[in-house]
Amino acid sequence: MELLNEVAHISGKPGLFKVLKPTRTGVIVETLDAAKQKSVVSGQTRISVLKDISLYLADHQDSTLPLSDLFLQIHAKFNGTLPLEPKKANDAELYAVIADVVPNYDADRVFASDIKKILNWYLILFTFVPELFPAKAAKAPKAEKEEKEVKEVKKPAAKKADKKAK
Repeated sequence: MELLNEVAHISGKPGLFKVLKPTRTGVIVETLDAAKQKSVVSGQTRISVLKDISLYLADHQDSTLPLSDLFLQIHAKFNGTLPLEPKKANDAELYAVIADVVPNYDADRVFASDIKKILNWYLILFTFVPELFPAKAAKAPKAEKEEKEVKEVKKPAAKKADKKAK
């Protein structure tokens, strides 16, 4: 999940942003949505790169789960379709979903607003950056076999065409 180094949340702005490149006074970002709007964010604005964010765990005082691992666990559990809509869910529903994915999260330090943001971010990433998440393993080998068979069929046909041209 090295791509999370390029994805950030900007304090005070909804959604996620792809960090494109630095400027003298800040950074150029692009929205992770269908609009793909670019803008310059000043150096005084709080920008949080998703790679640096983690979820508190109850195991130990300093124990955390990186957001990349949490996204993979959410993806393994729900595969892009959450059982609720994060923006409309109540606190109990949000806590139930996160407890289903990470049963040992620290309920004292993880707030419903944090869970809502994480689930919204997961949906944004799943929709607009699907390469972050692994494809189903059962489908991939079949697809590779079919591609190999198609390539093998095409290669002899190409050789015959070359012989006829000579």
